[in-house]
Amino acid sequence: MKFLPFLLRNVFRNRRRTVLTVTSIAVSLFLVATLLTVLSELNEPPSTPDSALRLISRHKVSLANILPKAHQAKIRSVPGVKGVCGSMWYGGVYKDPSNFFAQFALTTDDMMEVYGNDVVMSEAEKQAFLKERTACVAGRKLAKRFNWKLGEKIFLKGTVFPFNAELTLRGIYEGPDESSLFFHWEYFNEGMSKEFGGTADFCGFYVIKAESAEAVPIVAEKIDALFRNTTAPTKTESEKSFILGFISMLGNVQLLITSICSGVIFAIVLVAANTIAMSIRERTREIGILKALGFRRSQILFLLLSEAIFITLGGSLIGSWGARLLYSSIDFSAVTAGFFQRFYVTPETLTLCALIGLGVGVVSAGVPAWQASRRPVVDALRRVV
Repeated sequence: MKFLPFLLRNVFRNRRRTVLTVTSIAVSLFLVATLLTVLSELNEPPSTPDSALRLISRHKVSLANILPKAHQAKIRSVPGVKGVCGSMWYGGVYKDPSNFFAQFALTTDDMMEVYGNDVVMSEAEKQAFLKERTACVAGRKLAKRFNWKLGEKIFLKGTVFPFNAELTLRGIYEGPDESSLFFHWEYFNEGMSKEFGGTADFCGFYVIKAESAEAVPIVAEKIDALFRNTTAPTKTESEKSFILGFISMLGNVQLLITSICSGVIFAIVLVAANTIAMSIRERTREIGILKALGFRRSQILFLLLSEAIFITLGGSLIGSWGARLLYSSIDFSAVTAGFFQRFYVTPETLTLCALIGLGVGVVSAGVPAWQASRRPVVDALRRVV
């Protein structure tokens, strides 16, 4: 007897039940793959050679505290620093509050040095931006989202700060993050000075580029030591650590996602166990006949487990690979307003989903398959279903 045709015939003997079971498992593993990808993207933000050299220096107490503009010159003098940009989150509204995107006021002296290949635009656009006080640059995806063209006027209504920004788009950059807008810190400071007078010389944080990867921890330590005993002490860390720290303010996302995934997997086990137990009960006489024909207990057990694993593993592969194919065709940077620059279902996630499918098959079919394989032939043959 050929094992595979016999296995497939048993799997599809009740096609409606099989299709519904596979579908339920596929949908569940699609959800698991999605949640695991969210966790993966939050814990492993996209990295580039330039971003690996960047540090963020903020106020030691809180990100909400500001830093004096005078810090910039002192940071630039620290050995190992290649460039530094003062940055301030603006948080304005473009036409409608739903049109959210990141907006930063930057000091432009070292901007191109600090961001390197992560902010790429033509030389003409670069010079036009640097020379004009009210100029701004936007990422390619952001410009495409609002159908912006070079020379277009962009009006941002101030919400965090009490002044409105009237900007002119002079450059469209390409890079890993193409969903942000940058404009001149000097223009921001001018608007704030009108409201607060001479007390507006501040930045939210400083973006620093080190000369080498080896210099990153040394530069961070020296900067924090420089301002340790001042009224505005700093906390300097790598760009990746800063992003992870910012995400941590959302709460214990990992615990939440792990709990949801555990609940989903438990529900899958219940569904699969009920379906497989029902299938085995319906085949009691058939199993007795197989044993009467000479099939050993181990062969019966292997056959029943294989059927369950075929269904659960197939459903898990459909769900996880379906998630990967679907998300690879969606621009998540536009959908999430830049919160996720990508949404890539990793091979590790696919492997884990496959192992979950395999485990669900073994756990759900283990007990009923073992009981069926040990049932005496006479008892199985005389049982009426």
